[in-house]
Amino acid sequence: MTSQDAPGLAALRPRLPSPVQEVADDRFERHGVRLLLKRDDLIHPDLVGNKWRKLAPNLAAAAGRPLVTFGGAYSNHLRATAAAGRLLALPTVGVVRGQELADRPLNPSLARCAADGMRLHFADRAAYRRKSEPEALRAILRAAGAEDAYVVPEGGSNHLAVRGCRALGEELAGRADVVAVACGTGGTLAGLAEGLAPGQRALGVPVLKGGFLTAEVRALQEGAFGGPRGTWSLDDRFHCGGYARVPPALDAFAADFEQRHGLPVERVYVAKLLRALVVLAEEGAFARGTAVAAVVTGRPFA
Repeated sequence: MTSQDAPGLAALRPRLPSPVQEVADDRFERHGVRLLLKRDDLIHPDLVGNKWRKLAPNLAAAAGRPLVTFGGAYSNHLRATAAAGRLLALPTVGVVRGQELADRPLNPSLARCAADGMRLHFADRAAYRRKSEPEALRAILRAAGAEDAYVVPEGGSNHLAVRGCRALGEELAGRADVVAVACGTGGTLAGLAEGLAPGQRALGVPVLKGGFLTAEVRALQEGAFGGPRGTWSLDDRFHCGGYARVPPALDAFAADFEQRHGLPVERVYVAKLLRALVVLAEEGAFARGTAVAAVVTGRPFA
């Protein structure tokens, strides 16, 4: 039984496999490269893209228990978890990084979480950084009144989530030579690479600076599959200064891509991925005849 076949989740009616759309773009065509878009943004209107793939197996494992998870003030993962709670009548608690935010008006992202029924708990940044330590985690859960809840880590990337993302690679078997995805915590890349067929490779484009994801992806594959899987690499050049940094040049690039292809481009992840692929094509990183699939993991927040 797959995670989406579990009781309750089938009623959400995800669109799987998500469609693959080939687009004509002269920035790729002049280098003999085909660009495909793996439209994971169309899986579900509320649990978009890799959020469905990572949350669904955790929702199945929770078996109706309340969920507690973690994120920053603009976390897509928090919004998706809150939406899942609303759709499944499941209590959710969101631990938000930054105690100082408790005294400020909720931004649109957190307001959406609250509207979907998520109870927000604001943790000071020092405690939040230590949340992977068992005693620190227990203290946070006690403070949040969520000691009996099922815990989903920040970004949703645990071993169940990584296994859930394996299907993404399987859906693209034989469709592309290179499959590229924007990376936050690395869980999607870890599962995607395992699901690809021999001869295919995965490319991760981190949206955070720091160069720490290689070890994270290896650890996630070790936990999920018992060791390294697939052929994958990371290119750390396209984070634009850090998470949620959207300089004017990136915003202009995304607006131009939207105009060319009629596709709303999410700025924090998807825009950085697409810009990276344009640059790589211009650098000659892809041999002529290569088919590159870009995973569209989200859409602009409305």
